[in-house]
Order: sequence, then structure tokens, then C-alpha cells
Amino acid sequence: MNGLRVSLALRKAAALLIFLAEAGGAVSRETVATLLWPEAGEETARARLRRTLYKIRIAFAGELVVASGTTLSLRPTLAVDLDTRAFEDACDSGSLEIAAGTYTGDFLGGFALPGCQEFEEWAFFRREALRSRLAQTLERLIEMQIAAGDARAAIVHATRLVGLDPLSESAHRHLIRAHLAAGDRVAAERRLEACARHLRDELGVALDPATLALLQEPGKAIEAPRTRYVEVDGLHLAYQTVGDGPLDIVLVPGFVSHVERIWEDSRCRSWIAAVSRIGRLILFDRRGVGLSDRIGERPTVDATAGDILAVMQAAGSRRALLVGSSEGGPGCIRFAVDHPDRLVGLVLWGSLAKGSRTRDYAFALTDEQYELWRRRLIADWGGPAEIETFAPSLVGDRQAEAWWAGLLRAASSPGAVTGVLEALRDTDVRHLLAKVSVPTTVLHRAGDRAVHSEAGRFLAANIPGGRFVKVDGNDHWFWVGDQTPLIRSISEFADRTR
Repeated sequence: MNGLRVSLALRKAAALLIFLAEAGGAVSRETVATLLWPEAGEETARARLRRTLYKIRIAFAGELVVASGTTLSLRPTLAVDLDTRAFEDACDSGSLEIAAGTYTGDFLGGFALPGCQEFEEWAFFRREALRSRLAQTLERLIEMQIAAGDARAAIVHATRLVGLDPLSESAHRHLIRAHLAAGDRVAAERRLEACARHLRDELGVALDPATLALLQEPGKAIEAPRTRYVEVDGLHLAYQTVGDGPLDIVLVPGFVSHVERIWEDSRCRSWIAAVSRIGRLILFDRRGVGLSDRIGERPTVDATAGDILAVMQAAGSRRALLVGSSEGGPGCIRFAVDHPDRLVGLVLWGSLAKGSRTRDYAFALTDEQYELWRRRLIADWGGPAEIETFAPSLVGDRQAEAWWAGLLRAASSPGAVTGVLEALRDTDVRHLLAKVSVPTTVLHRAGDRAVHSEAGRFLAANIPGGRFVKVDGNDHWFWVGDQTPLIRSISEFADRTR
């Protein structure tokens, strides 16, 4: 028992140094005390913290930790090499091979502090954020290596990607493509069989038709377009273009997206196919999510507007119809005010002007309600989080639930998405609505559980000439349920353009 106590004390000293190193700056004593001794009272926790600092000083024969009356930090002159920092720096600089090589194991793998729930949650969120960036890095490497003709290297990285998440059909699909690029059809067929077995045994679902199509004869498979990147403000945004019609249609997604994972859902593919027959559809992931670079700050409405412009320019689009879905709507409104000459019109689906409720805006959650919803979403992030809110008609559809859970894991992590959700809560573009001068159509499902339909009515009523279209149903996602009203609205703008 004494040995256990000593071991735990040493682990808490190590945890303290790790936490300070990861913080990269001063941290309050109260935060550290609560993190490492949650079961103790305030005075007891502070006393244990002082003893731990003393033991660190004795063990290292010097002051590793600079302690003031209220804060702690590592000594500024201390040379600290962090694998996590090296990994993220390599990701940020686009050195994908170096990044993949730097990630040799999960953050704090095998390290635990029994009874320290807050520390365990911090470590979990950090671990998931790093794993998400590794998955993103591997996906980009695989794509680049297949395009460069280096299929063998792509197989190595795709095998590692499957190891990260054996239940990810997308990861298996990357490996199948890599085997096919290497000319090894037998290996591709074995991987297809393994994927089918995993999904059947663990999730009780069948393979998606798009996965089966990979092994069809050339010309018969329906392939997603190549993912491209454009740099803006030092960040890389992932985008795709589908179709070649006379009208450009730019889709701005909600709080989470993934331009490649959307192709795995038959409903999404159906919507994309229908819209790309009307015009050239431009899809992209907003900064901080999907295949776009992660950021260390909350994405603002202005930043989203800047991203829209950058993607349009990269895709060679002079004027477009802008379609803003859910949380993507406010950024579209900002863009419409700033660049009316670049738009033929604006379509808003299930969107809102303000992220939280106030006395003069009753169509959103209060801050307290929003926080409870955010915690619930984060707590279930590894699974089909909040699908009953976003798509109640799909609850119980195991294939749809597995797809949504996989998209969430690929698109972000519990820690990384927190800033995105906080930015949504604080969004307010009501002052911009009267300045929108482009033709605008607002569509909203009558029973939308994620965003109240009155929020859509408010948008249409306050945008000059805005038209409100009520759509039957209670699904928030535009690709679930009846897609006709949204596709018809897009087609109407195409007809006007012609």
C-alpha cells in the first residue's frame, strides 16, 4: 500500500510537469491543485501541491518550476523538447512525412491518475485532438502519394490509418485505393472483405455501395473528386468541385464537416449529384474542421467570409450562388454584405442570426442551455452524438449512426471543436441583415430540433426582399428527408442566371 502511494505521488509530480510543459506558460495554482487533488479541500490540495513542488526541486537539484503566489510555470531557460509540439509544428508547416514520423504513440499512452477525473479528461481531449490531426495528416499523405505514383508508401500510411480506427469505412477505403494503385487487386479484395466483416460483426451494418464500387470495372465506379487545398492566412482549406454547369454553387457547411466523408453517405451523394447537375458545386471544410487545418483560436464570422472568398478564387469562380447551412449561414451573410458583386443570390438553410438567446432574440438557447447541450455533445463525441437532434428520422438506422460517428471523429475532436461551438454561441449578425442586397431565400424545416424555425423567419423578415419557405419535417440536415425544396430553390436561381 505504501508503495502504491509513493508511485501515485511520483505520477502526480510527472503529471504536473507534463501539464505545465503542454500549457507553455503560467497556470494558476488553483487550476493545478484542482486537477491533481480533486478529492481534497482547498487548503489540503495547496499543501500537497507545495510538497510536490519541493520533491521536484530535490529530485532535479534545482528550480524546474517557477512558482509565484498565484501561478506556476516551467523555468523559461529550461530546454523542453515536446513531441506534441514538434508534431503540431510539422502539421502546421505542411511537413506531413515528418509529422507522421514524429507521432510514435498516443499522448500519455498507459499513463493514468486514478481518482483525478479532471486530469484524465484533459489528457483524453488532448489525446483525441492529436489523433484527429494524425488521421488528417495520413489521409493527405495517402492522397498525395497515390497521385505521385508512390502507391507502396500510400499502403504503409493507409494501413496505419486503418489501425487508428478499424471501424472507419473511410480508412479501409483509403487502403483499398492504395492497393489498387499498386496493382494488387487481390489485396484490395481481401481488405474489402475485412472491412465488411468488421462492420458486420461490430456495428451490424453492411458496406456502403461506394466502397463496393471501388472494385467495379474502370468507368463504373462513382468516385469523389480530388480534394484540393488553398492557403489563406497561413492556413490550408480543403475544397472540392463537382460538375461543370454554368452556375457556380458554393456550399458553406455547419459546425462540422468533412469533404471526403460526406461521399460515404448515400443521402449526401444523392444531394450532391442532384445539385451538380444544376451547376458546378464547390464544397469546402471551414477552418478548424474536416480536412482543413486546425487553428488555435475560435473561427469568427469574418474568418468564414474570408475563407469563402479564398475558395472561390482558388476554384476560379467569379460569381456564385451561396448556400449557407445552419451555423455556416452567418458567415454567408457577412460575405453577402462585403461582396455582393460576387453573388447571384443567397440561400440559407436551417440557419440563424444569433447563437444564444437574449431578451430581444428568443429563438435560440440560453447560455446555460447551450452549455448543457455542448457538454452532452462532447460527452458522446465518439459515437453518433446528438443525431436525435440533427436527424431524428435516422435514429435507429445503424449505418447512418456509424457514418455520423465516423465523420465526427474524422472532422474534429472533443477539445478542438469546443472553440468552434463557443464561436457559434457568441455569433450575432443581426446588425448585418438590413445590409444584404442580394436575392435571398430562407428555408427551414417546421419541426427543426436544432434551430427553431422562427430563427429562419426572423432572417427572412429582416433581410430586404427575403423569402421564407417552410419545409415539412423535423430533420436539421438538408440531405435527410425531402431534398426537393432546397434543390428547387437552387434551380430557380440557376434559371434566373440563364
